[in-house]
Amino acid sequence: MDRKLNLNRAETFSFVNPWIRYFLFFFSFLFWVFSLLIVAIGVYAKVQKATDTVRDTFLIDPAVILIVVGVVMFFITFCGCIGALRENIRLLKTFSFSLTLVFLTQLAIAILGFFYSDQTRDALGKFVKKAIVHYRDDLDLQNLMDYIQKEFKCCGWNNYTDWSWNLYFNCTHENPSSERCAVPYSCCTPVPGEAVINTMCGFGAQTQNYLEANKSIYPVGCADRAVMWIESHLLLVGALALGLALPQIAGIVLSQILISQIQDEITSVL
Repeated sequence: MDRKLNLNRAETFSFVNPWIRYFLFFFSFLFWVFSLLIVAIGVYAKVQKATDTVRDTFLIDPAVILIVVGVVMFFITFCGCIGALRENIRLLKTFSFSLTLVFLTQLAIAILGFFYSDQTRDALGKFVKKAIVHYRDDLDLQNLMDYIQKEFKCCGWNNYTDWSWNLYFNCTHENPSSERCAVPYSCCTPVPGEAVINTMCGFGAQTQNYLEANKSIYPVGCADRAVMWIESHLLLVGALALGLALPQIAGIVLSQILISQIQDEITSVL
């Protein structure tokens, strides 16, 4: 009787922990669905942009970046889903290796950004200058600059006079544009109770000194505002970084544990 019981236990025993297996499956499945959403957004943005007449000034189309990121995520999470469900070591190793590579790449970028902060700021400055120069030419850049200036309550990169880089807002007497010496409405301070946005609120702002401009617009540059925001939200920045890193580390650890358990299972059978 005891021998029969022991044989039954041996037949039902498995080295693979079902909790780890199914948790890794649902973990991967969640991000797999998220990757499909990213691809869908990228495709939608690409289709919408194809109907626009504005010129694309990005070196790489943001919609294409979204599609590529979504496809890469789809491949990685697909390996995790099927690998965990089918207990496939090869797929799990691919999943673990890909996640490790992504994590190390992000870590390297963060370290380089910290140690080369001045170069990072200069690179961002060049990007913002490009966004200002092509503000009227590229709808993506226009929306991006408006969002940044509204959220950070800033105007330009160094200050509000940076908008002279733009052909339409250039504050020279030779400029025939009706928007000469103006700044976009996203630089303007909101008026309480205003139902309709006054898109001409920034007209003539560049002709005013800092104190005068401060009455109607945000005269501070976005570079200083970004630094101030990071310094005052260090806990939030740290939490976001941790929130991005933890799922990746969890996926790597769980996949490695599952691989080890599957290998033990195979060894026990042989």
